[in-house]
Amino acid sequence: MNDPKKMTDDEFLSAFLDCSISPSGFDHLGHVRVAWLLLRRHPLDEAVALTCQGIARLAAHLGVPGKYHRTVTEALVRLMAASGAASPALSWEAFRVANPELMEDARSLLARHYSDALLASSEARAVFVAPDRLPLPA
Repeated sequence: MNDPKKMTDDEFLSAFLDCSISPSGFDHLGHVRVAWLLLRRHPLDEAVALTCQGIARLAAHLGVPGKYHRTVTEALVRLMAASGAASPALSWEAFRVANPELMEDARSLLARHYSDALLASSEARAVFVAPDRLPLPA
């Protein structure tokens, strides 16, 4: 199987969507890359739905459905959109450089919007829950 880091955007997205992507190559950066690709190709709400459905499907395919967290996924996709992920002016590398916190410390970014208790809830894992701290960007 190809190294996900060496795949073109189309190859990467295709491997993600058909669950043939290498589990070792689908780390946090892989999650962010797939959301970035979907945000560039679809309106926000559709990109959110496709990202969430795809990650949930991949986690189930890999036998780890409990790793999928709906609120974390949707919140990060929405934060990415507010940070310019859909902009055709920003390449993947430029988006990564412009958003180091998203790449390196997404939990701290989420902590501005969500308490640990809310994110730890079974409800937040199963369905999107609105933030209990700062609202997400519109």
